[in-house]
Amino acid sequence: MSVSSKPAFDFALYESLEKAALIERVQRVRQAMGPRLLILGHHYQQDDVIALSDLRGDSFGLSEKAAAAENCEAIVFCGVHFMAETADILANRPERLAARGFRRVPVVLPDPEAGCSLAEMADIAQVERCWEELAALLDVSDLMPITYVNSSAALKAFCGRQGGIVCTSSNAGPALQWAFQRRSRVLFFPDQHLGRNTAKAQGIPLEQMVLWNPRQHPYGGNPPEMIRRSRVILWNGFCCVHQVFLPEHILRLRKAIPGIKIVVHPECMMEVADLADEVGSTSKIIRVVEDSSPGTRWAIGTEPHLVKRLRAQHPDKDIRLLSPTARICDTMFRISLPRLCWAVENLAAGAPVGVVEVVPEIVDGALLALGRMLEVR
Repeated sequence: MSVSSKPAFDFALYESLEKAALIERVQRVRQAMGPRLLILGHHYQQDDVIALSDLRGDSFGLSEKAAAAENCEAIVFCGVHFMAETADILANRPERLAARGFRRVPVVLPDPEAGCSLAEMADIAQVERCWEELAALLDVSDLMPITYVNSSAALKAFCGRQGGIVCTSSNAGPALQWAFQRRSRVLFFPDQHLGRNTAKAQGIPLEQMVLWNPRQHPYGGNPPEMIRRSRVILWNGFCCVHQVFLPEHILRLRKAIPGIKIVVHPECMMEVADLADEVGSTSKIIRVVEDSSPGTRWAIGTEPHLVKRLRAQHPDKDIRLLSPTARICDTMFRISLPRLCWAVENLAAGAPVGVVEVVPEIVDGALLALGRMLEVR
């Protein structure tokens, strides 16, 4: 679903440039294009990239803001592939295209290889096979598919066609409530931890949840009677960044630093979420820290770049990573300053590279699921 023109400039030319030169060249393009260009920077990006971003935020929020920008003629998304797909779907949805005289807004991913390991843990063939296997055991007209926004456009379209919904880490709870108001069971993919933490918070017992492993057959490695007893079927996927945080990290910090507060992302495992003082999306983590009193001590279970930035922004607070061995988002890290400069200069030269364009038949289904998500935020 990615298409790229032949670049006017070879990326190899940018790797030897000094940081100051790269920044100056990006700024030159930003000044020349003005509001016609929007550079989006996800919270997990490197500081050099964030500093050059017009908008900063989480994946869906950035896409939504960019799609609503009246003067925007091109988007450079400093994130990963599924984020660029969502931006393309929203920015170039039929009503927005018609309002612009059917002129597309290209969405550029500065490194076309910047994927997401979580999103890649569920593909459309696996999910369709899962649905077929479940149809042999259950009435799938009473099964609601929910896909986390960290998933491919094809999975969003699958949910749209099946009457399902997309959720973010901020609105997973309302999305689950919406689902259970309409059907008695839920298939939640691709993040098992977000699904489990959300379902548990809404009072669904663990014995009514099963874990579906797409590499085990039949029935995801589960006995048929377990599937039939379940209310929530969780996909065996996880975020490699948040998977590293463990209960012992919290217990060790609480012992060493009395009174320290713990806030973690809901992609962390249940045992970690249960011990934390706060659990929430990236936006909630930022808000919790911002709203806390001076002198407050925080340990944060999420991507290190964000934690480092919060520490710099709030010197009156003691802010640290929950684990000393926390890992960066490797795929997000692919969007470097040379990559950003390469992308914007090729765009300005009329030879955009790394353009992500979702095909119309997938757009239609994905918009259905995204539209339902917007109704329950």
